[in-house]
Amino acid sequence: MSDDRDLQSLLKSIRQIARAVDIHSRRLDRGFGLTLPQLIVLRSIRDLGEVTSRAISTASDLSAPTVVGILDKLEDKKLIERYRSSRDRRIVHTRLTRAGRLLLAEAPSPLGDHFTHTFDALNERERRNVLKSIDQVASMLAPLVLEREPADG
Repeated sequence: MSDDRDLQSLLKSIRQIARAVDIHSRRLDRGFGLTLPQLIVLRSIRDLGEVTSRAISTASDLSAPTVVGILDKLEDKKLIERYRSSRDRRIVHTRLTRAGRLLLAEAPSPLGDHFTHTFDALNERERRNVLKSIDQVASMLAPLVLEREPADG
């Protein structure tokens, strides 16, 4: 059985991570014109090639409606373009524009330079341990995402 202090310490660390990611996302938006989720979606499109929003959703671990909203904003900024499949008109593909590729080439690290350099400085065993621990915490928190919020009333 876990000690309440351990759970409090874990909660504090999770909140620090969430706060740091939120602050970094706002700084990215102010300084670079993209939020962290927008940058993640752009990178997913770059990595996957011409792709559907469902594949982007899976790769970026964002809900399908969130991805569609992000794609709308990226399309407004002329960073991506969407087009219907020639084989099946129901399927819509997304690809980077030249402007999107250029922007990504200049994009800062999604987790910030300090984190990236510090993580890269760890030896392989330490990096694997960090990844394994964070992945385990994320898996333990996953049911929270699936819980339904209580109805008002």
